[in-house]
Amino acid sequence: MEALATTALALGLKLVPMAVVFGMLAIVCKRETIGEALRRSRRETETNLSLILLNYVILAAFFASAAAWWAESLVLSDTLVAFWQSANPILVVGVTLLVGEFVIYWRHRIEHLPTLWPVHAVHHSDEAMTWLALLRKHPLAYVLALFVDIAPLLLLGLPVWAIAGVALARAVWGHFIHADVPWTLGNLGRWVISPAAHRLHHINELELCGSNYGGVLTLWDHVFGTYVDPTPYIQCHTGVDGGSRGFVGEVARPFEAWAGSRAVDEPPGTVEA
Repeated sequence: MEALATTALALGLKLVPMAVVFGMLAIVCKRETIGEALRRSRRETETNLSLILLNYVILAAFFASAAAWWAESLVLSDTLVAFWQSANPILVVGVTLLVGEFVIYWRHRIEHLPTLWPVHAVHHSDEAMTWLALLRKHPLAYVLALFVDIAPLLLLGLPVWAIAGVALARAVWGHFIHADVPWTLGNLGRWVISPAAHRLHHINELELCGSNYGGVLTLWDHVFGTYVDPTPYIQCHTGVDGGSRGFVGEVARPFEAWAGSRAVDEPPGTVEA
């Protein structure tokens, strides 16, 4: 129970300030249409909050000790640890960001392959994108990211303060790019993932869905030819062909697909350069 209370408190300390910020953003940007937007997103918000409770409170408490053991066991080189401890903090943060983005880019692309797509489709099934959609994950996707995203950073001996700091910044940016705002960020959007660019990644169109995989930076999308300018697709429709299924349906989605008891959502392609 203590672990559950700890994870619940940590989640609350994160989400309450975000709710205030994005609530104010909605009031400023939507004004007369805010009531309609709230009604349209109500069902998806209920699903999102249910998945958040399952993943970020219950599973987070359950896997806390395993994740800590995993983190400690991956620190293999005292030489690398010492190197980063003595390195310029700006260099440390830069390397942590670039390597982390590389890992997330490829983990994300792998999730779009046929075997894992039914798991990742839970995230894409949101038909009313809001800032909460960042945390809309199937429990299997949550566990995968929990252990995979951090592993290369620890193997490189990068310090915990840099890993945690970059993860926090990426989470804040992640909430921002899932928000229902049509912003491309102008020239800055060529270098960082904008809300419009990430919404395009959530488009209900198989080929274009395989674009803009980055979490913060567009760098690896440019390098591997998967960046697509979102300007022609502002406010595109999001979701998957199978539709949104509610909390129970989303948890069951991959198991039904793998068991063949329900039509498999066709996995998206990947944009090629």
